[in-house]
Amino acid sequence: MSSGAILVIGPSWVGDMILAQSLFKTLKQRKPDVPIDVAAPAWALPLLERMPEVRCAIPLPFRHGRLDLAARIRIGLELRHERYAQAILLPNSFKSALIPFFAGIPKRTGYRGELRYGLLNDIRRLDARALPMTVQRFVALGLDAGEALPDMLPRPRLTVSAEQAARVLAGLKKALPQQPVLGLCPGAEYGPAKRWPEAYYAEVAKWALAHGWQVWLFGSAKDAGITAKIDALTGNRCLDLGGKTSLGEAIDLMALTDAVVSNDTGLMHLAAALNKPLVAIFGSSDPHHTPPMNEHARILHLGLECSPCFARTCPLGHLDCLNGISPDQVEQLLQCLPEASKA
Repeated sequence: MSSGAILVIGPSWVGDMILAQSLFKTLKQRKPDVPIDVAAPAWALPLLERMPEVRCAIPLPFRHGRLDLAARIRIGLELRHERYAQAILLPNSFKSALIPFFAGIPKRTGYRGELRYGLLNDIRRLDARALPMTVQRFVALGLDAGEALPDMLPRPRLTVSAEQAARVLAGLKKALPQQPVLGLCPGAEYGPAKRWPEAYYAEVAKWALAHGWQVWLFGSAKDAGITAKIDALTGNRCLDLGGKTSLGEAIDLMALTDAVVSNDTGLMHLAAALNKPLVAIFGSSDPHHTPPMNEHARILHLGLECSPCFARTCPLGHLDCLNGISPDQVEQLLQCLPEASKA
């Protein structure tokens, strides 16, 4: 294999994996002929397959939070024959540095953290004030130490399969949409402090239905109860996809939407990477840290004195940061989005 190839150890969240594409694009801009492989959790393969910059995705079998030392050593040794020139580690954990070390990769780049001295030999100090955004921190690891970020970071952009979207709809006994489609993403695996109320989503859905939209509800199996409740509140007039699609299928179906409303979650970044007009709702998290990278996105964030707290559940018990954002505010923004206004 190529002796100049780069191995990236990918992050463990959907949104972060999408933001990592900005790093892959930066690397390709600087070294177009250098292959980029990404080692990541198996769930991430449908995402990586839709990133043209990635040559190969290497699925990692580890459960979240497990060291699995022997398995990491084994995988590292198996990768020695790839002769990677550099490894770039996006997680800051000790365990994420084991595979590149045992793979014998000569340059191992990452931020200082969890006693990784020795495992890394290109250790960077993270200046959180200079690099407040996750995507900036990822891209900086692809530059030389001390090098300034480019003025414009490349935005994530995923490829899609219209054929697969049609097949999935056919399997659900649905035809390709003839009306504008509003996608709603009401879940958030992180916790309820990121979830705008289901009743509010239902109000937006009813408004969209009344204005000639179809409404599709996106979510994982963990979100199925939330999407089902919203559908029930609208009289079961939505296409409830919660728990009914794989990640790859959700990507291709979301590509058919005309606008999306989402909590700050992986599906928000997915909509942004598909270049969809987007209303992004932020509660306990910080829109300055992980904003959607999309010029068509509009962010709703109240900026209360108690936020961002980054908590999974509201430590004050009121969720004012989310309850204070009204459905009417979302509906007004939807009418102003470039493509959504055609409905």
